[in-house]
Amino acid sequence: MTERIVSFVMSGGVGSRLWPLSREDNPKQFHDLSGDGSMLAKTLRRLTARPEGETPIFLIAAERHADRVHADLAGLDLAGGGPLFEPTGRNTAAAVALATLRTLSEFGDSLVLVVPSDHEISTPRQFWQSVEAGTEAARSGRLVVFGIRPTQPETGYGYIEVAAESGGIFDVSRFVEKPDLAIAQSYLKAGNFYWNTGIFLFRASAMRDAFIAFQPDIWQATEAAYKAATSDLSGLYMPLELYAAIPSNSIDYAIMERAKDIAMVPAGFRWNDLGSWQSLLDVGPADDRGNVIIGDVVAIDCENSYIRSDGRLLSAIGMKDIAIVSTSDATFVAPVSHSQHVKKIVEQLEKSGRLETRFTPAHDRVIESGAWRRRVHHWLFQETLPLWSTSGVDERHGGFHEALGLDASPLMKPKRMRTTARQVYAFAVARARGWDGPADRLISHGIAFMAGKGRTDKGGWVRTLNVDGSVADATEDAYDHSCVLLALAHAHMSGNPDALRLGEETFAFLDAHLEDSRMTGFLETSDGKGERRSNPHMHLLEAFLAWHQATGERAHLRRAARIIDLFRSHFFDPESWTLGEYFDAEWKPSAGEKGSWTEPGHHFEWASLLVDFAGRSGQAELSGFARKLYASAIANGLNRATGLAYGAVSRQGLPLDLISRSWPQAEAVKAAIALDGSGGPDLKPEIEARVGRLFRWHIDPAPLGLWIDRIDERGRSLASDVPASIFYHLVCALTQYLDSTADLKA
Repeated sequence: MTERIVSFVMSGGVGSRLWPLSREDNPKQFHDLSGDGSMLAKTLRRLTARPEGETPIFLIAAERHADRVHADLAGLDLAGGGPLFEPTGRNTAAAVALATLRTLSEFGDSLVLVVPSDHEISTPRQFWQSVEAGTEAARSGRLVVFGIRPTQPETGYGYIEVAAESGGIFDVSRFVEKPDLAIAQSYLKAGNFYWNTGIFLFRASAMRDAFIAFQPDIWQATEAAYKAATSDLSGLYMPLELYAAIPSNSIDYAIMERAKDIAMVPAGFRWNDLGSWQSLLDVGPADDRGNVIIGDVVAIDCENSYIRSDGRLLSAIGMKDIAIVSTSDATFVAPVSHSQHVKKIVEQLEKSGRLETRFTPAHDRVIESGAWRRRVHHWLFQETLPLWSTSGVDERHGGFHEALGLDASPLMKPKRMRTTARQVYAFAVARARGWDGPADRLISHGIAFMAGKGRTDKGGWVRTLNVDGSVADATEDAYDHSCVLLALAHAHMSGNPDALRLGEETFAFLDAHLEDSRMTGFLETSDGKGERRSNPHMHLLEAFLAWHQATGERAHLRRAARIIDLFRSHFFDPESWTLGEYFDAEWKPSAGEKGSWTEPGHHFEWASLLVDFAGRSGQAELSGFARKLYASAIANGLNRATGLAYGAVSRQGLPLDLISRSWPQAEAVKAAIALDGSGGPDLKPEIEARVGRLFRWHIDPAPLGLWIDRIDERGRSLASDVPASIFYHLVCALTQYLDSTADLKA
């Protein structure tokens, strides 16, 4: 009886050598590169085609690619297998250890076949013949690899050097990394070197023993994560904290280069790892002059060239041995002989914070700049400002209502100082943009309520007032003070006679009671208790920049610079391009989930502020940080079903808060506007797309002048009221959109 082989497909790579087509959010295994389905789907179909014998098929993939994986699995019989989702990438050693553990726990000491998801193997019958040829060696306890006899001195592949041969099976002498051209030529001439396919066959107990002998830390950490995994009909999910603790290493370095008595089967199938545009030229459907032409392309007098357009018309004349790949936001051109070096381009883009390596632009992007201008102008000035300047104002007790119902009726909730201040700010912004409503009266109304009811004995501001204006919570909170300062700066620019004095008093309180005595930022509250957060510092940065705008005094820029220093040294993680939210007293990330908690909306806010500060201070390099924050939020922080930002994601891009609120979508608009023209790509289509999603999901489904604040992961409304605290986000973002498209017709 033919022995069971448990098959595992590794689908965790990015495929940067096929940029600009392959990107972090849409790597090459999900692309149809040869016209008959995605690389992943073809790999799975090949494994299901085993002529004889039981073959459960499992897939090891990134959790954030789960939707794409399930689409490719549709209609395939995996014979009892299924997806195993990694919450974060830990390289191929962890994947092989996971495959081994799964096999031992479910199928005992069976044979295990591990294959990459992104290789072109067009001969499935010969593939399985080669695998079956290695089963006897694997059954005896040897680790088996598969080699391809080289046909040219390829520098993009790893090599296997072999020695003695017996019964068609070779003993492996050593594994060799990708060589330079001269060494590759010597390998070709020697005749005992094979290309390494990265396909492995082994008995589960043999690989377990190899891990215990050579990498026990990887085995133990993977085992801990596997034992704590949860599963449902959609797959197996490992806990992030445990999986992230697995040392990151490749299976080649961790095991294969250390193990003894490894066997190699010469592969009898056609193989290409499709790791370069040259490789796609080799396997693609070529015309009579050797060109592979894909998409809307006109090519005249071209030879042996790979020319692809995934968007607009691409024309080429007289190209020979050239790769030209054009997407909607990037174009790559190189001799096909140099196309392996595209990783150098990707590395350069990564260093400068370019967005094009991290995410793929949506197909529904609006190309015409200003397409939403008429709708935005009408909603702001004819719908929402008239409503919130009347129904949103508490004429009886003072100040503004904390929220309105979906019928636009005021809700009797306690009034937070930050919300009242934000309403003042929003009306001041609207006034500066030409709103003809009663802005001056509303600004004075809000400031009178704040100053008359909300001051503390020490000269600060309380956190919350009851509906009637009595104090509900007298805590002096840094977040609230940042909002007060922002409101007073814009009120001062609007001509309010009390704003400057109140601002100066607030700065005096800030310096005396909220500044950390160690000069490392600001305390959460005046009593100095509680964990530290980056968010109040972000809003203080916003307020300091507003006061610099209002007064021109460089002292405010110096205040802002201290927060920028904190951003550089503690808030920003250069590895993941993410911004931490929660910290301890020493500015170390908090323990547990809070330490990895990041909010896409705050990434967008920081991006806008960094560009603003860069313009005022001349620190141009901050725009690079801004682009990285924006790229990280777009690549890892969006619900792909709606295109909206999640509430929070981990530093590895896993959703932690699946709710999409309206304010992060508004801040995404502001960030895209700020970054447009700052040295990165043309973001005007992106701006239109962000505005479009804000209206599609949050504004258009709501009653006149209101918005749906909370939307679940499937796009369904969770809103029970309309919080006034969001009003300033929307007014500020949409007035900036109108400013940025002011030269276009309304």
